[in-house]
Amino acid sequence: MAGVDIGGTTTQVVLCSTALDVLDRVEFPTPAAEGGRAMIGIVLDGLRQLLGRHPARLAGVGVGAAGVVDAGTGRILVASDSFTDWAGFAVTGTLEASLGVPAFLDNDVNAFLRGEVAKGAVAGERHVLGMTLGTGVGGALWMDGALHDGPHGAAGEIGHIPGFGDIPCTCGGRGHLETLAAGRSLAARYAERTGRGTDALGVARAAQDGDPDALAVFTTAGAGIARALLITAGLVDVTTVVIGGGVSRAWPLLEPAVQAALAAEPPVSGQPIRLVPSLLGSDAVAVGAASRARTALTAAGLG
Repeated sequence: MAGVDIGGTTTQVVLCSTALDVLDRVEFPTPAAEGGRAMIGIVLDGLRQLLGRHPARLAGVGVGAAGVVDAGTGRILVASDSFTDWAGFAVTGTLEASLGVPAFLDNDVNAFLRGEVAKGAVAGERHVLGMTLGTGVGGALWMDGALHDGPHGAAGEIGHIPGFGDIPCTCGGRGHLETLAAGRSLAARYAERTGRGTDALGVARAAQDGDPDALAVFTTAGAGIARALLITAGLVDVTTVVIGGGVSRAWPLLEPAVQAALAAEPPVSGQPIRLVPSLLGSDAVAVGAASRARTALTAAGLG
C-alpha cells in the first residue's frame, strides 16, 4: 500500500505494509506551478523509486491533497492560487491509468486524522477532532469510528468558524479562526502591531525572547483556538483533539492561553477537552491516505 501527501511545498510518498507501518519514504519539492500532470509525475517517480528498493505487489494508492476535493470522483474541486491547473484535475484517474491499481483521494486534513486514528496519537479512538495549524487552519471529524465529512464535505472545518473579529480570510469570509491562528496570520498580526515583517517562526522566536507583541499574538491565537474547540464540543460533543501542522511546534507558546480559556468555560458535557500532539508528524497525511486505500480495498474484498 502506498500513501501520498501532496502539499504546496513538498510531496511525500510512503510505502506501507498492510499493517500501515512505513517501510520507506521519498520526498520531493512540489512542482505546483507546472500543473497537475507534473505533480502526479513526481508521485509516479517516487513510487517507482520505492518499488525499486522494495520489490512488492502494489495493492493501491491513497492521496491526501490540500484544497477541496471530491473523494467520489477523485478530482480536485478548489485549489489555492499557488497551484497551476490543479482545480478540476483527475488525480485518481491519472494514477490508475499509469499504475493499474485502485487509487483514492482525500483532503489532506481528513487524511491527517485518518493517519492519527489508524497508527498515531489517537489510535483506536471513536470520537476525535483533528486540527492542523499550518499555512492555514484545517479541521476534520472522526465520529463513531468513521470520518464524518458531512453532506457537502465541509464538516470539521474549524479554521473557518466566524466570530473572531473582522479580518478578511483567505477563503473570502471575514473573522475566521484562520485569521488569528494560521502561520501566515501570526506573521500578519505581528506586523500590524510592530510594523516589522517576519514569518511565523520569527514571531515564535521573538515570543521566546519575551517580545510582548509576539506574546500577545500567540495569546490571542490560543484564546481563539480554545473558543473554536469549545464551540465544536458544544455542537458535536467531541472532546478529544489531535493537533498537527507546522505551527503546532510552537504549542508551548499557544498552550497557556488555550488551557486558560478551556478552564474558564469547560464544555457543557462537563468532560474536559483532551489535547494531544500528532504522533506521526510529517508522515500523518501519507499514512492516513494509505489507510483510506486499505479500508476501501478491504471493503471491496481486494485488500
